[in-house]
Amino acid sequence: MTTTTPKVFFVIGPAGSGKSSVSRLIAARFGAAYIDKDTATIRFTELLLKLNNSDPNERDNNEFYQTTIMPLEYASILDLTRDNLMAGNSVVLDAPFGKFFSDSEYLTKIRAHHQWPDAELVVVHVKLAGEALRQRLITRGYPRDEWKLSNWETFWAGAQANSCRWHGAMHIDFDNSAAPADMTAFEAELCSTQT
Repeated sequence: MTTTTPKVFFVIGPAGSGKSSVSRLIAARFGAAYIDKDTATIRFTELLLKLNNSDPNERDNNEFYQTTIMPLEYASILDLTRDNLMAGNSVVLDAPFGKFFSDSEYLTKIRAHHQWPDAELVVVHVKLAGEALRQRLITRGYPRDEWKLSNWETFWAGAQANSCRWHGAMHIDFDNSAAPADMTAFEAELCSTQT
């Protein structure tokens, strides 16, 4: 029986870029487990924010969320990733990860800390032009996007400046301007990096 090394796809990009849609497409195409940080953690995140007398929708500028809750969210999904990898399953991680982009050794650290078995790591950079992204944020109408829209220039400048510096993975751009999203170029680039 031949076995293939499972993959972990880190699907990253600014809020509204379409990470969730792209993540689901990749999960379906590769038969991978799909782990959405919000789905996995939103209940305990909102409860902890309320217990701390914080707005459950305000996270970007909430120190308690950034320093106490967010690390728990990521630890949870990275442990779920380990459990799936140990079962031989590839995993798609749908989470921003933006706070960790500047740490070039981040992937090495989480592999060791969360005791991941061997896996191929693929960072998928979801790309969408600024105005198209702003319109998506308006259309989806999430309360947690209010600050981003009210402070659009600041948010967009920060999103552009925060580039991912991770070593130890393939990095592939995914142009998400087409509707519906097109996997063709992504799959071609993924295949070309593995040959």
